[in-house]
Amino acid sequence: MSRGAPPRPDAAGFAAFYEENFDAVLGFVTRRTTCPQVAADLTADIFVAALEAAGRYDPGRGAPAAWLYGIARNALSSHYRGSVRERHAVARLNGHRLLDEEDIAALEERIDAERAARELAERHSSLSEPLREVLDLVAVDGLTPREAAQALGLNQATVRVRLHRAKRALRAERPAVAERAEQTDSTARTLEVVS
Repeated sequence: MSRGAPPRPDAAGFAAFYEENFDAVLGFVTRRTTCPQVAADLTADIFVAALEAAGRYDPGRGAPAAWLYGIARNALSSHYRGSVRERHAVARLNGHRLLDEEDIAALEERIDAERAARELAERHSSLSEPLREVLDLVAVDGLTPREAAQALGLNQATVRVRLHRAKRALRAERPAVAERAEQTDSTARTLEVVS
């Protein structure tokens, strides 16, 4: 994800920001859902929210990546809090386009590519939610502890303590994790960050 190009509310500026950050946001979403329709809708919703907030972006409060991950995290949380009926009604009201078979196939391929990250997340499900949240933002999404602190609305020291505790807990269960890590390069890269 781009760490230096701030979002701009003008069409050309935001288009460049979108292009630079689309893959990172789609990766964030596909690591957290298995449904292509939901992945497409959430990615679109994240960028709509970012466009609406672009004029209020303050570079003094942190990097654009952390700002965008904060928006993505909020959009994902909001999605999972809503009921299935509400999501369907909102989708109809907002006029989300239906995905054709090619779009679904491409998103299913992306979801399959992110399967290793989802499996790693399942293996560390014994961690508390605050520890998992910090570990995911740093180890999986590539934010620095400072950026993760900004995205979560915490101070940097709290994030570093939680990250240390999460790594220590995963190292205690590492033999089981290490056996499966050989299956994909993605999992191996994530485990390197944890070590």
